[in-house]
Amino acid sequence: MAEIEKKPIKIMETVLRDAHQSLIATRMSTEQMLPIIEKMDKVGYHAVECWGGATFDASLRFLKEDPWERLRKLRDGFKNTKLQMLFRGQNILGYRHYADDVVEYFVQKSIANGIDIIRIFDCLNDIRNLETAVKATNKEGGHSQIALSYTLGDAYTLDYWMDMAKRVEDMGAKSLCIKDMAGLLVPYKATELVQALKDATSLPIQLHTHYTSGVASMTYLKAVEAGVDIIDTAMSPFSMGTSQPATEVMVETFKGTEYDTGFDQNLLAEIADYFRPMREEALESGLMNPKVLGVNIKTLLYQVPGGMLSNMVSQLKEQNAEDKYYDVLEEIPRVRKDLGEPPLVTPSSQIVGTQAVFNVLMGERYKMATKETKAVLSGEYGTTVKPFNEEVQKKCIGDKKPITCRPADLLDNELDKIEAEMSEWKEQDEDVLSYALFPQVATDFFKYRQAQKTGVDQTAGNKANKTYPV
Repeated sequence: MAEIEKKPIKIMETVLRDAHQSLIATRMSTEQMLPIIEKMDKVGYHAVECWGGATFDASLRFLKEDPWERLRKLRDGFKNTKLQMLFRGQNILGYRHYADDVVEYFVQKSIANGIDIIRIFDCLNDIRNLETAVKATNKEGGHSQIALSYTLGDAYTLDYWMDMAKRVEDMGAKSLCIKDMAGLLVPYKATELVQALKDATSLPIQLHTHYTSGVASMTYLKAVEAGVDIIDTAMSPFSMGTSQPATEVMVETFKGTEYDTGFDQNLLAEIADYFRPMREEALESGLMNPKVLGVNIKTLLYQVPGGMLSNMVSQLKEQNAEDKYYDVLEEIPRVRKDLGEPPLVTPSSQIVGTQAVFNVLMGERYKMATKETKAVLSGEYGTTVKPFNEEVQKKCIGDKKPITCRPADLLDNELDKIEAEMSEWKEQDEDVLSYALFPQVATDFFKYRQAQKTGVDQTAGNKANKTYPV
């Protein structure tokens, strides 16, 4: 019998970033992570995602931790494993576009402190918003990966994804990720998509999805058979629901096949045993809502990510208008179309959802447009895949001339100004970047840090290894 040609599937572990961001509001502390690193380092992961996304904000805001210190400690612990972060293009880890000098400096410091791979995405898939981060990553010797936000709609054909893949390769990115943030990619569509991308580009292709709609493990199976190179998984205690498929399950699925990872299930079981009490504690404390662990098939019906649905429900509750739930669900695709059919991912999902709620509650569409809706229609977030609805644009922004350039081209360098503003708190170069992204939150943290050093009692101290601040 001919020997199986080995094509082991590579696995990126998300338990230290996306998994706890998806299930327990990013509340895992550094102290909870450190004791298990030595074992995780022996698994043989392609990489461990441990930084970026919401971890930066949550560390400063809720855990009273310096995110840069976390990164350095993780880097010290992981001797054999690459570390990966998630980076929102020109938004970095914040919620506005930053000048190029801030983006470049953030990339430089991330790599200097231990990051190997930077996954860069933009909520509109506007390639121009990724250029600075990709160039900076390559310049610093890091691995630049562009993540395309996967979505459905008339414009998002296989030709669209293939064209985007070519543009990503031309830009100098080292790999490509399909970022399926809402769990919309179903198994046989994954086969088609991966095969098309393999035809379009020679870059390694990674697939990232969430279990929200219940199909993610099957989607991974078909994607791997179609030739995807890397999949993102989470250790079982923090898997499934709105997180990723379970690492151990995917390892077992491919065992004995050409895609066998070679991972040791006994070692993975020890790692899972370490995280399991954290899951139980999060369930007991209410930090992990059992609702996020179920399957939400409405994700597929309305193409609305789970987080966006819960956001919408709470907005309607506040207005005593829960009876308008289905009206808003039907309005969301219409608003999305008016705004150029963007993928629904932070922050475009919140913008479209909130505008849909206003349209329904006001009884007249766009009677009141949010400032974010006006910003999208003014081109301040970048270019959408389809044109805006001209009537809606006129109603919301009048005769204002939308910008057509890359939004960051209108921003002057801002690092020096930021440094001057926060110089009294600066203890390390990286503090300037913490302040640049979250001025108020970082200032509160700097005050807390100073008080800790002077021995002042701070009841808001970091007790996150015992209790979870909500």
